[in-house]
Amino acid sequence: MHLFKSVVVCVVVVCGCDRSQTTPVVATNNTPGVDPSPVPPPSVEPSTPIPNPTPAATDNPTPVELPASTNSIGMEFKLIPAGKFIMGEGDQAHEVTLTKPFKMGVHEVTQSQYEQVMGVNPSKFKGANNPVEKVSWTEAVEFCRTLSELPAEKAAGNVYRLPTEAEWEYACRAGTTTKFSFGDDESDLGDYGWYGDNASYETHAVGGKLPNAWGLYDMHGNVWEWCQDSFGDYPSGAVTDPTGPASISDRVYRGGSWFYPAVDCRSAARIRDWPSFRFYSFSFGFRVSLSASGK
Repeated sequence: MHLFKSVVVCVVVVCGCDRSQTTPVVATNNTPGVDPSPVPPPSVEPSTPIPNPTPAATDNPTPVELPASTNSIGMEFKLIPAGKFIMGEGDQAHEVTLTKPFKMGVHEVTQSQYEQVMGVNPSKFKGANNPVEKVSWTEAVEFCRTLSELPAEKAAGNVYRLPTEAEWEYACRAGTTTKFSFGDDESDLGDYGWYGDNASYETHAVGGKLPNAWGLYDMHGNVWEWCQDSFGDYPSGAVTDPTGPASISDRVYRGGSWFYPAVDCRSAARIRDWPSFRFYSFSFGFRVSLSASGK
């Protein structure tokens, strides 16, 4: 029996919002000895809209029950099928084929999970079930390595990692072609994620909003999520299992956060920062993945 089926999706409708008018500016607290207030990172990469995508975007995704699993510290995963999709939007849209299934965390890594593995909780907004934040890319990678070394995980052959950028967007879209995994209407975002209009400038417990069609929560908002890849321009043609350019040090993060507007929480929105960045990272978290084979 074939467990996985390829999922084919098409080009996204792009928001034409004026980015400079929608991204909130948060003041910096310069009091010595006090953590500064969050300062938004650079705005996401702009793209050129395609007025009439073909065929029409999927507005009402049908939920799909994917195989689920739980690891030794209670992290839940969905087995994402191999498939093909259109990554990016506008003039950056390109076909991507993912040839292997992979497991994706159902939730962003929580503070209790991070502390259980790493022994510390760096987060500003404390809450055991809130996503961990103030985490650099380097620290997220170290979490994956340390989790993989736990005796129960080694015995199971589980080797954890950050998702590639292509895996992240594929999992976020969940077979859709719209701006968000639930459609194009920004007014519906409050049902699916915590963002600038409803989060009251703080994180919230994971899983408090609706999941996407593949059963993944908080893919839009709550905290930005680090990906494995270096940040680079998209290729002009179709690619298979992309991993980003090897010559660039800046890393990608995805999904929007608790203080960004809806337009920055789109499935295709992407930002970059250096791997050690964490000082103003009150909205930087991550979720983990692993290959279906455990390697």
